[in-house]
Amino acid sequence: MSQMTCKSLAIITLAGVIIQMIGLSLFVWGFFPVKPALTGVSGPESYRAPAFDSDENYGNISLPPHQLRSLYQDLSGIPPSFDRLILLVIDGLPAEFVLGKDGNPPRKAFMEAMPYTQSLLANGMAIGYHAKAAPPTVTMPRLKAMVSGAIGGFLDVAFNFNTQAMADDNLLGQFSSIGWKMVMHGDDTWLKLFPGLFTRHDGVSSFFVKDTIQVDQNVSRHLVDELSRDDWNLLILHYLGLDHVGHIGGRSSLLMAPKLAEMDEVVKMIHTSILTRENDQGWTLLVVVSDHGMTENGNHGGSSFEEADSLALFVGLRGHVSDYKSATQNTAQQVDIAPTLALLLGVPIPKNNVGILIAETFDQLKEDHQLRALELNSWQLFRLLDAQISCLSCANISLNDFSDGQPSVTTECNDSLEKMFCCLYMNAAVLHSTWKSKKVSQSSSWEDYNSTVIAYHKFLKTASEWLSSRATDKPVDLLAFGVTAMLLSCLVLLSLTLHMGREINLVEKLHHYHSNNDMQMCFLDEIFVLGVILILVISMASSSMVEEEHYIWHFMTSSLFLILLRKTVQLLPAQNSLSKGTKNFKFQMCSVFVLLISGRILRGCHQGGVNWTHLPDISKWLENSGGVHVKTVQLVSGVSVVILGFCFLSLLSSKKNVILVVGFNFLVSGWLVLVHIVKYQENAFARSSYGATISAQMIYAVLGSTAVGTAVLLPWFMPIQISKVGSSHDIYSSISVPSDVKDKSLLMALKDSLYVIGWAYIFCWCLLQLLLQQPINAMPILLLLVQILTSLLHFSYSGLHHKEWVEISALYFLGMAGHFALGNSNSLATIDVAGAFIGISSHSTLLSGILMSIITYASPLLVLFALVVYMSVKGCLVTQNVDSGHLLQTMLGLPCLVPLTLNSILLTAYTIVLLLMRNHLFVWSVFSPKYLYVCATSVCIYVGIFVVATTGTYTYLVLGKRKRMQVSIINDRR
Repeated sequence: MSQMTCKSLAIITLAGVIIQMIGLSLFVWGFFPVKPALTGVSGPESYRAPAFDSDENYGNISLPPHQLRSLYQDLSGIPPSFDRLILLVIDGLPAEFVLGKDGNPPRKAFMEAMPYTQSLLANGMAIGYHAKAAPPTVTMPRLKAMVSGAIGGFLDVAFNFNTQAMADDNLLGQFSSIGWKMVMHGDDTWLKLFPGLFTRHDGVSSFFVKDTIQVDQNVSRHLVDELSRDDWNLLILHYLGLDHVGHIGGRSSLLMAPKLAEMDEVVKMIHTSILTRENDQGWTLLVVVSDHGMTENGNHGGSSFEEADSLALFVGLRGHVSDYKSATQNTAQQVDIAPTLALLLGVPIPKNNVGILIAETFDQLKEDHQLRALELNSWQLFRLLDAQISCLSCANISLNDFSDGQPSVTTECNDSLEKMFCCLYMNAAVLHSTWKSKKVSQSSSWEDYNSTVIAYHKFLKTASEWLSSRATDKPVDLLAFGVTAMLLSCLVLLSLTLHMGREINLVEKLHHYHSNNDMQMCFLDEIFVLGVILILVISMASSSMVEEEHYIWHFMTSSLFLILLRKTVQLLPAQNSLSKGTKNFKFQMCSVFVLLISGRILRGCHQGGVNWTHLPDISKWLENSGGVHVKTVQLVSGVSVVILGFCFLSLLSSKKNVILVVGFNFLVSGWLVLVHIVKYQENAFARSSYGATISAQMIYAVLGSTAVGTAVLLPWFMPIQISKVGSSHDIYSSISVPSDVKDKSLLMALKDSLYVIGWAYIFCWCLLQLLLQQPINAMPILLLLVQILTSLLHFSYSGLHHKEWVEISALYFLGMAGHFALGNSNSLATIDVAGAFIGISSHSTLLSGILMSIITYASPLLVLFALVVYMSVKGCLVTQNVDSGHLLQTMLGLPCLVPLTLNSILLTAYTIVLLLMRNHLFVWSVFSPKYLYVCATSVCIYVGIFVVATTGTYTYLVLGKRKRMQVSIINDRR
């Protein structure tokens, strides 16, 4: 069998990874493009039927603001209901907290916390809506939806952390065009979306989630002054504190009720001011909204009811709501806010709006004005349909074509898509025309009016649902090229892994290592690993299995180690014939039992997934038991991590000086982390102080310098023993038989160096997680470390009884099971935002994104770093006539290739599944978030393998250079 050189293997592997990255980028770009939007803004043409667009093009007329405002009032046919608008945004407030759920009132504590708001609802002075938000439920896309009525692309969840100016037509742009003066205080996302549009503003960052007090005080301090002014038409107040309370403590946080009471006082202050100054400042509308809801844990981003249940509360409508039930049990879409406000305030509906006006907010208007509002909304949606359906046959049909004035299309509209929309639109338009003609002759009836309203709503609902759910056109060529590239990369990496496996098997056969008994038992674990991969691939096609994927990883990981335990027991007779066989057997047995026990505890730490998160688990029990118990567990876990790290480092007893230096850094790092936990995490709800920030930054510096310094400097100082054979000149001058392999001195120094460097990586990573993770995750971090340690012990004592690729796959499975054990899932709502700003003094999208990734992928990266130790504890069989590059290839080959190959198989398989499920009902709520996690996992694998490969190569090159220098010095002395 021909051997592949180390350089060739590295080049082909790198090429395979690059091809995979290119294919992945092309597929993501094709499947998740930025949602296309109609250019330009709505103008005077919005007040004409679509058939008249070519006759009168007001869009090109440039008028001064006051003239444009008058023109809009003349053309609209609806007198503006209000002169000013106050938009109060309470970030993260679920509508359930104010309006209740399923006909039931809100929790008693929440109702008592908001007495004024509840009195407005009870007295008919306000009407509230459960405004369903579209995924992703994060701030930036939801604000855009409220002011434009458009549903953005799914990747807006990524753009949420780097907001750009909004270019699409929106309410604020329309208000600006008619001369409105606008003021904003609160979340600086508004300033990024609309730069230069506000006459006054005071922005605060939305990402410092530890701050629940000052972030709201910065808004409230302007209230008294702004409410007394008459130099603004739109006042936006965006409060972030409630969302931050949720991120830190969840819905049941002790701070939730006080924060609701604070928001109730704000509503009371604003409404009281409106009532007392109404004659001086004109009619003012107060709209209280939230951008999204939150899960029980306080997170958001997904599509569950709790996350999508946002609030829309209208205060000051002159219509009267009959009772509390009518004021609270209403539903709408979040995009419906944009056309509603546009028509209430006398500006055109934004061009890309897909929302429907909220009918109850127009009850104070006359019947003809209400029908006119429905007509304007229908015209706007019809124009949007016309732009997206090229063959909409009635685009140029005028009502003048119906000379008899009778609705000729009142039958059911069940034809093709184009004819259906045309039928529904013309049906409503003709009924409206008929009602107007009857009204002139005073023969109209309530039935005629009601039929017209129903016809308009039927068209509006059908058009809105189609426009909202319509998948963006996907470039087939781009998707096909991306999938092809990922398939090619998968085949390349799989071929390399098989090639390396065959080479290692050949070396083992040359050494006559495996007995016939071993050969008979060696296939069960291999078949099981392949079966796990097949099960994972098949399960990806099920939305329920995607949501509950953690069950597969936990079950399969435990099952694999049970199989390894069975294999160990079967090999006991062979081990007893060897020296120390019984001792090794005991170590292997104990290690598997520890793995299984710790794995079961990890499984009970968090009820992951989607459907069963309400069930009790260890984390809920700890939270309910009080902060003292959580703090105790956190400190015990931290101390245990320090002790375990130092104990396993001390196993390298032959290098005492190295142990003392590196161990001292371990102790200093551990001490700093424990001090930070005791001093600055005493109150999880407190705003991050300057001292806490400096402390965290010091820990980052110490951990970083310890890990990087150990990896860079240790190879230069690790002792290398020069044997007598290695000091002879003739052997070192040989080209065919390299001395560094023959006398094994370099190999031993390499193993010792990788052992210490690997433990530096593992120890520093665990301490970093203790700093960043939620306090309840301290015990899972310790258990993950225990699993890594026992796995490495088991594989070390097992020798070559297990295939190397099976052992690496087992570690990979541990990493994925640990990922879910830390509370992660395939929903964006479980991403921990709170820890991503620890140690950051000013907002940085890059730094917070890095910290968020570190928190989310703590377990997979921990396992990848453990591969450095794995390379040092496993035997490295080489033949006597191979070059030094082959030693490096044998050592690094499978530890790098196996994770890349496993990830490539799962990535490629899920890419194909996502493509097949592109029209599935849950494509955006289940399959797409999962695919974002798969992409992020791929990046995690790339980074981890890069660290492993770089560490191994660098250490080997430095030690080789040092040895050659030592040998040269010895030879010169002779």
